[in-house]
Amino acid sequence: MDTILEIKDLTIEYVTEEGTIHAVNHINLSIEEGKTVGLVGETGSGKTTTALGILNLVPSPPGQIVSGEILYHGEDLLKMSKGDIQLIRGADISMIFQDPMTALNPVHTVGAQIAEVVSLHQDCSKEEAWNRAEEMLELVGITRERSHEYPHQFSGGMKQRVVIAMALACNPTLLLADEPTTALDVTIQAQVLEMINELKNRLNTSMLLITHDLGIVAETCDNVAIMYAGEIVEYGTLEQMFTRTAHPYTLGLFESIPRLDTDTNRLRPIPGLMPDPANLPKGCAFQPRCPYAQEKCSKEKPLTRDLGEGHLVQCHFAKEIGIEKRRD
Repeated sequence: MDTILEIKDLTIEYVTEEGTIHAVNHINLSIEEGKTVGLVGETGSGKTTTALGILNLVPSPPGQIVSGEILYHGEDLLKMSKGDIQLIRGADISMIFQDPMTALNPVHTVGAQIAEVVSLHQDCSKEEAWNRAEEMLELVGITRERSHEYPHQFSGGMKQRVVIAMALACNPTLLLADEPTTALDVTIQAQVLEMINELKNRLNTSMLLITHDLGIVAETCDNVAIMYAGEIVEYGTLEQMFTRTAHPYTLGLFESIPRLDTDTNRLRPIPGLMPDPANLPKGCAFQPRCPYAQEKCSKEKPLTRDLGEGHLVQCHFAKEIGIEKRRD
């Protein structure tokens, strides 16, 4: 299967008066055609910055892409001119932003905003662009009559549907979805996720799904990357991540959510807080919070190891932890 996007050794920093924020640190990630990769981690782990880096939208200043390559169909997006990258944004690679309230312009109708995306990237008349906008609204469950309405006339769930319609208007080959259901209530979340999956399968779109919800990952993703303090600490297929969990941080994420098959009185949260990205600890970034940490962890940064079949983990004692977990 063809690889549509490959991130190699990507490093992104924010340089401020208080110091340098190490937001993304030498990450590697790839997405295959038609597949969905889940990027999972706590708030502040660098997930959104990674997505913005793909589209070259990291605010500069203070942000800067220090090193790395982002290969889209073999071409490095970081070496493209502003004009070339603008042609790709929205047409080939689209993004669903986290908050639909800020993603839509309040002074333009939703139809006009979708039509503008179509006009920018496709050779068509204004009438054809408007017709396409109405088709996309109907595709996401909104009647075409509402194309003349403004964002404030829609509920939160409906706004997110409009944002999805806008992102998919030009049939992109890659969709970056940044926590697309965070601002929605649970019932609307399920509807929006089902709709994204259905449209993705219909259009054969690849997707990077940014989330902190492992339930969403289980329903949506083919592969999963666990991110902590700007690094991908574990990567594998959905089955590997759920049945052969190897990194202590991933174990902590699973243990902090309720399970239907066990009777538990109290959840086990991960102790402590995410480290300050301006002052990351030496050695393994997770070691101050890790129940398995040993002296080696505070001195040596662990290398990424392959546990077999492409299951990658960044931990000195991953094999021992993984064996213990399988015994449980």
